[in-house]
Amino acid sequence: MIPFSVLDLAPVIEGSDATQTFANTLDLARAAERLGYRRYWLAEHHNMPGIASAATAVLIGHVAGGTSKIRVGAGGVMLPNHAPLQVAEQFGTLACLYPGRIDLGLGRAPGTDQAAAHALRRYYQNAEEFPADVVELMRYFEPARAGQAVRAVPGAGIEVEMWILGSSLFGARLAAALGLSYAFASHFAPDAMEEALALYRRDFRASSRLAQPHVMLALNVVAADTDGEAARLFTTQQQAFVNLRRGHPGLVPPPLASAAAMNSYCTPEEKAGVDRALACAVIGAPASVRDGIAAFVARHRPDELMLTANVFDHAARVRSFELVMNCVK
Repeated sequence: MIPFSVLDLAPVIEGSDATQTFANTLDLARAAERLGYRRYWLAEHHNMPGIASAATAVLIGHVAGGTSKIRVGAGGVMLPNHAPLQVAEQFGTLACLYPGRIDLGLGRAPGTDQAAAHALRRYYQNAEEFPADVVELMRYFEPARAGQAVRAVPGAGIEVEMWILGSSLFGARLAAALGLSYAFASHFAPDAMEEALALYRRDFRASSRLAQPHVMLALNVVAADTDGEAARLFTTQQQAFVNLRRGHPGLVPPPLASAAAMNSYCTPEEKAGVDRALACAVIGAPASVRDGIAAFVARHRPDELMLTANVFDHAARVRSFELVMNCVK
């Protein structure tokens, strides 16, 4: 079995708040560690009421400090929002506190709207600076050289596993050129997945960090006792996508009465758009999930899978990850 990991968007559900979200995040991370998941990643978003992982490095420290062996990281840090030196210092600090457990996934998108992106890094020109920023960041993790004017303290000479994240060919090309692991955001933007994977595997150049290409794909997976109940739980994620595309992001909504109720919640065009965005999804009872994951892995041949489940009820969310791991062992 290939390694499975967890992507947590730190959801803030209707009727709750960020404090409870952070408690749930740590509880889920501990469950993931107990169940045998390899990594626990948190994704940077800003100005989104339903996602509480804006201060990503801080939350990674919270999770790493409350667990003992699972790898914890960013999936990812949106580098256009930050100076590379600050990222190196933050993750160098985390790697000193939790040696051998910290991952740093880097994304090119701002993870927010234009107004918030401007507020985050006012002097930044555009995301086309991303490759240069990645190279600068990588250099800060190399051992410091004599006469080096600026160094990351801590950070220099410290091992932090780095990934390039992407949903297009841009990230695939960069990861291949730099010899870094590549994680594709197939859980919400699957259109270019097959072409991006083929490009990355074909053009990969070995580096001191990585000898051969290494791909992780993200997959929406919701497991429950029955196919119908899992599909109902999944309507939370579907509603959230519709709301976002309508320009009304909010707190994470409770599931609808049934999966069929989505047809009344949104227009056929909206439903088609959401179905396309969330096409990489395995939803159902354990047997359905086992077969769906096996088919996805056989088709795309990832080296790892990162699972995400935006389920409203925390207990049901934890149980979903438990059912998944139990059914694939």
